[in-house]
Amino acid sequence: MTLYVENETEVTYPFDVEQTVEEVAAAVLDTEGCPFQAQINVLLTDNEGIREFNRQYRQIDRETDVLSFPNLEFVTPGSFRIEQGQEADCFDPDSGELILGDIILSVERIAGQAEEYGHSLRRELAFLVAHSMLHLCGYDHMEPEEAAVMEQKQEQVLTSLGITRELV
Repeated sequence: MTLYVENETEVTYPFDVEQTVEEVAAAVLDTEGCPFQAQINVLLTDNEGIREFNRQYRQIDRETDVLSFPNLEFVTPGSFRIEQGQEADCFDPDSGELILGDIILSVERIAGQAEEYGHSLRRELAFLVAHSMLHLCGYDHMEPEEAAVMEQKQEQVLTSLGITRELV
């Protein structure tokens, strides 16, 4: 897996962000049975930065905690079947990796939500990455049944990594 992690803010964390993102992303892909090596872009930005992406790409003029931009269109969530003729749009020609998509995170929302929910910054970052990775794998939470599936999968991944809700 290739991760491109960029932090365009001055915020630093008391843990290795890239390592945490890689652990969570790999766990999601393993859980989903992704048969390919994947490529994922992650951007850490501030509230204004994420608000601009939200406005530009979703026509929603407000900040949010995380945005997910999948590169693949899934007929069935977690089914990594690539339609014949679509390979050029899905794979990096140099590395052969599946271009899964982009994740954008608000560092301010990570801090605020960690405090609000009473857990560590690492837990909040990991939760948002797991959530976004599931979007990149075709999952959504528009309906209650879909939300329940995503919540269960997120918790399963974080528990398997020992990333708990306890303050660290």
